[in-house]
Amino acid sequence: MQDYKYLFLGGLHRSGTSLLAKTLAAHPQISGFKDTGAIEDEGQWLQSVYPPAKVYGGAGRFGFVKASFMDEKSDLVSAENAQRLFDEWKPYWDMTQPVLLEKSPPNLVRSRFLQAMFPHSFFIMMLRHPIAVSCATAKWSNTSMYSLMEHWLRCHERFDRDRKYLQNVIVVKYEDFVASPQQTLDLVLDCVGVDAISMAPQINPNANQNYFAKWRQMKHQQGGLKTIYCQVIENLFEKRVNRFGYSLKDLEQVRAY
Repeated sequence: MQDYKYLFLGGLHRSGTSLLAKTLAAHPQISGFKDTGAIEDEGQWLQSVYPPAKVYGGAGRFGFVKASFMDEKSDLVSAENAQRLFDEWKPYWDMTQPVLLEKSPPNLVRSRFLQAMFPHSFFIMMLRHPIAVSCATAKWSNTSMYSLMEHWLRCHERFDRDRKYLQNVIVVKYEDFVASPQQTLDLVLDCVGVDAISMAPQINPNANQNYFAKWRQMKHQQGGLKTIYCQVIENLFEKRVNRFGYSLKDLEQVRAY
């Protein structure tokens, strides 16, 4: 286990983690999961040490359950469990590569736990505008926009508290990745310590716009209850969202976090 670097990728469902994971796994020095038969080739489904997100409600819900947040104080942290995780993931990695990549959305709130299990680890956390994430997740979770927005904030606020305990971490904004994929990848590869190569994928830089249009349509229904609902969400969550470089009132605004 000590012969490798471990790269853990996290971010809420529908944040673009699958796209980034597949791109990074194409690097000749990085091995990721592929054709595992698991949902989105996520490591959370390919192990038996800790519960996957679905145990706590799945997309748009798991962050409301305290037990889904894990750190180095977890009873599951042990050398035996670390070896067990490694052994369960090992068949899906190319062990000739120096960097081993695992991607699962709940890694966003379990980074300290994973660092305790794999000390030689690096973390990439992907953030995407909460309106886009919430609109995209709504059809999966069967929950309200209000609940999805609160879920986005709770999970990212937890990561914000955990971040200072991580030795190697980089935050990637989805919006930066789709706008300048090669530049973003260069930053990630430099952080991990592997060779920078040209590997920018074909990406739709306007993927957020459909979700923004849906939100604006709800917001501008003259005299409708949905308009009032959107205004309530904006007023309640704007300041908390601003902390992460986004705005509910100016959707195109993307600042550093």
